[in-house]
Amino acid sequence: MIPAAELPKTPVGPLLQSFFAEHLCNHKRVSRCTVKSYRDTFRLLLQYFQKTTSQQPSALSIEDLDAPAILSFLENLEQQRHNQTTSRNVRLTAVRSFFRFVALRDPISVGVATRVLAIPLKRTDKHLVGFLTRPEIDAVLAANNLSKRPGRRDHVLLLTLYNTGARVSEITSLQQKNFSLGVKPFVQFTGKGRKERSVPLWPSTARALRAWFSESDHCGGVAFPNARNSPLTRDGVNYILQEAIQRAAANCPSLSEKRISPHTIRHTCALHLLQSGVDITVIALWLGHESIQTTHGYIEADLALKEQALQKVTPAGQAVGRFKADDGLLTFLASL
Repeated sequence: MIPAAELPKTPVGPLLQSFFAEHLCNHKRVSRCTVKSYRDTFRLLLQYFQKTTSQQPSALSIEDLDAPAILSFLENLEQQRHNQTTSRNVRLTAVRSFFRFVALRDPISVGVATRVLAIPLKRTDKHLVGFLTRPEIDAVLAANNLSKRPGRRDHVLLLTLYNTGARVSEITSLQQKNFSLGVKPFVQFTGKGRKERSVPLWPSTARALRAWFSESDHCGGVAFPNARNSPLTRDGVNYILQEAIQRAAANCPSLSEKRISPHTIRHTCALHLLQSGVDITVIALWLGHESIQTTHGYIEADLALKEQALQKVTPAGQAVGRFKADDGLLTFLASL
């Protein structure tokens, strides 16, 4: 048996290249968003080791990425880059995915892979989902200048975002061909996990989309283009939303007290569906949730629903009412 100290060191480069070019794209067929997230994780990781050990990324071996080194990298993310625990866990998930691949491809590195895979995810605080009230979302939708083309685009974009509860990645990838604006208008999404779903549109949303598409035929089929007729980015959608919030806050001051992102509009759509009496299983399908447990978070955030439940309970210190049949019912029962 060859002593461990004499075993050849496995370079990181070829394995990392195979992980991205072959394993993620061909074997697992993960989404482009996942590839980008994993790519960013390993950029940060390799830059961290280059800075702290003065080793070039191409010179690193799997042994250099043992559990203590990975833990040091995760600690740096939290303390130096001020990442939240959720972001730290996302980075660790990418690293663990790579080391599962390493354990299969390079038996010599199984020991290192096992130690890295044993690093636990940190538990996080579970906060209630944020959302906008109906007056607040109405103020945001009314804050765009419809006399100018960018204002009309922004209005239709935010209206569609609220109507559908779409993720930002879904809304930015929409093409005009994804919309059916006939008698029963709807939009077709391809969401996480390549799951397709159709979401109906309000008549007002359909009218706004028809008008917008009629003046943007030259945009190459992109539903919501930027100034260069390319699809908007995530940051572009957030910029549009923040500008609308800033204008709307003059008439609706409560908006300035909330931290609002495009995902908040998704939460708002779900809460308003729930408050309107839509079944939670339908909301899960509407949003494209893999599990209904994800949708249960909206029930936890709906204070009005809890207040309705509380009103059905007799307050402490008061006598509990008993059922009393009316005379007609007693007469009927006596006749049986």
